Amino acid sequence: MNFGKIPAATMAAAIVALSMTLTARAEMVAVTDITGRQVKVNVPVERVILGEGRQVYLVAALDTEDPFKRIAGWREDFSQADPDNYAAYLEKFPRMANIPTFGGFKDGTFDVEQAISLKPDVIVMNIESKQATEDAKYIEKLTAAGIPLVYVDFRERPFTNTEPSMRLFGTLFGKEERAEEFITWRAAEIARVTDVIEKAKPERPKVFIERAGGYSDDCCMSFGDDNFGKFVEMAGADNIAKDIIPGTFGTLNPEQIIASDPDQIIVTGGSWEAYVPGGAWVGVGPGRDEAEAVRKLKALTERPALTGVKAVEDGAVHAIWHQFYNSPYQFVAIQQMAKWLHPDLFADLDPEVTFSELHKKFLPIAYRPGHWVSLTDVD
Repeated sequence: MNFGKIPAATMAAAIVALSMTLTARAEMVAVTDITGRQVKVNVPVERVILGEGRQVYLVAALDTEDPFKRIAGWREDFSQADPDNYAAYLEKFPRMANIPTFGGFKDGTFDVEQAISLKPDVIVMNIESKQATEDAKYIEKLTAAGIPLVYVDFRERPFTNTEPSMRLFGTLFGKEERAEEFITWRAAEIARVTDVIEKAKPERPKVFIERAGGYSDDCCMSFGDDNFGKFVEMAGADNIAKDIIPGTFGTLNPEQIIASDPDQIIVTGGSWEAYVPGGAWVGVGPGRDEAEAVRKLKALTERPALTGVKAVEDGAVHAIWHQFYNSPYQFVAIQQMAKWLHPDLFADLDPEVTFSELHKKFLPIAYRPGHWVSLTDVD
């Protein structure tokens, strides 16, 4: 290339601009993760390891044109826990199949040497892996290799930690404005329910939320005062497990359910063939067979734990996509539960439209219905 005719002043300005651009691309900043740890990271990151594959639910809303361009490695859970969305993303971004995968920190199958070999700029882990991470001294090993680790949370305390987690991802990816746009829209969609409930102050039905009903023969996993337990309270009902389960997750025994006699039952479900082939779980999710989901939901009501309870007698039993519990899309679940719990108050609210709009605004794949079913819809 011939630079002979470029004025010296112009060349100097170009060199300065290039230098500033390179500096900006490698800016070291101190970020605060959701545990309160301050961690220094070069941002925007170009290579990231996701400690859970389903963190792509948010990554796709930030790097919408190519959600996988920064992902140097990820935990192998997305394809197993949410095969329907995995297939949709794989069809549009086939190279994602070549992303290196690994096990989890929490179950002890994470390979720290493999992670170091991938040369990530940062590793993003879920908060539930914190204890196992510390016990194995992974942070010290990664720090020695110059690799920072930060914690996020969309599951344990989602209404405390989702927005900070989204902002942290925004900072790491240099997508702060995009993250704030999502946060603002999400808050407005939640307010479409909570503002109405606060103003109307309706009678609050009693609700039993069964976590992953039919996933195992045991009964009955549920939620305490967060995650789906919080969702249902925000939607204008009382969670019967709120004062029984001390944390976010726990189990109710059949006697507690029968004694509480819930007015409505909400079961979380998904496509879990990889984990429990042919299981009794309710297969809701994008593009799922709704008639089959209804059949399996009805079968769950025949278990002894639900014998004779009001919700079953009235047919007020519903199933909803489990992965709302682990993503920034929780507001869609809140809207749908509000329609089940208070149909008159929310006659004009359409969660299908909301979820479709989320895909149009923020995600690179098309929306497909199938995320919930109800026995109230059965003739």
